[in-house]
Amino acid sequence: QVQLVESGGGLVQAGGSLRLSCAAVGLTFSTNSMGWFRQVPGKEREFVASIWWSGGSTSYTDSVKGRFTISRDTAKNTGYLQMNSLKPEDTAVYYCAAGLSGRSNYAGSFRYWGQGTQVTVSS
Repeated sequence: QVQLVESGGGLVQAGGSLRLSCAAVGLTFSTNSMGWFRQVPGKEREFVASIWWSGGSTSYTDSVKGRFTISRDTAKNTGYLQMNSLKPEDTAVYYCAAGLSGRSNYAGSFRYWGQGTQVTVSS
């Protein structure tokens, strides 16, 4: 059984930083690509970033490029999303995802999801 457990969300002022973690059980990030998505009430889940299992190539949505960094520690089987220079518009529930089959920027391509962690950025 695969479980993804996110942590690290919270309340931060604009310009601040947070690091989200995604610990995996039953799945290894050394052989599985992973992604981060976010969602606000009333809107669809939005792609944030992804990292390819082989070689570690990354992809980001334009609004977070230069501010967010996705990474993984295969020894700890944990993925991360380092978020710097946070803005109020980054406020959302953030989800990690794994089990990719298809486009990495499409939520429907991922089979496994975490429970989500709330990130709130105050102005």
